[in-house]
Amino acid sequence: MVSVLPQVAKLGGVALGLLFPQHCVGCGQEGDLICSSCLHSLPRIWPPLCPLCGSPQSSGIQCPGCVVWQARIDGIRSPFSFDGVMRQAIHQLKYRNIRSIAAPLARLLSDYLVNSPVTGEVLVPVPLHRKRLRERGYNQASLLARELGKLRSLPVVDDCLTRVHYVLPQARTSTVDERRSNVAGAFACNSDRLKDKRVLLIDDVATSGATLDACAAALKASGVTSVWALVLARDI
Repeated sequence: MVSVLPQVAKLGGVALGLLFPQHCVGCGQEGDLICSSCLHSLPRIWPPLCPLCGSPQSSGIQCPGCVVWQARIDGIRSPFSFDGVMRQAIHQLKYRNIRSIAAPLARLLSDYLVNSPVTGEVLVPVPLHRKRLRERGYNQASLLARELGKLRSLPVVDDCLTRVHYVLPQARTSTVDERRSNVAGAFACNSDRLKDKRVLLIDDVATSGATLDACAAALKASGVTSVWALVLARDI
């Protein structure tokens, strides 16, 4: 017998859509959470890039900050800058409990990977400390990773890498050195399940890359082969 549950779920989704129609986070137009017009206006990051941090770099070689950065992460990539509609979309996901926007945002990450492949055979979301997770109720990076995993047929492991120290939000630090010091030793990998794996870290926003690099240090200490990061937006 063919299960009717998928059909019931679909009808339920249609009913909810009629009762509570979605509106574009950019322009407010009814329909999609990011309408086609706002999709085309998203602030994209185009090459040439710094091969390490992924920020725009006209020379295509490492930017001055990365030359002196003793990074553990192998590279960071992002399709967008943290501006305009992308900033609004991430704020809706992160602070307004609009979890449904994780799916269209993950599709943007998936589309990016088609033309700009990034090394990784398993997705690992950047974890929240349990205190912040209780406050927010969910980890936006985990939502993005799960949706991206479905689209790219990649496994998601979100119970190995943990945040062991509660620190100030990175947004409250003002310099790169402060950001790196703030998250130094903040993460740990509590399992060898990722040993010899190529990990692709997933997060919403990167600024200095300090959090991603601290995650990479913990992962490599547990035997991970390589760690790249894919984030929705760079705060340049």
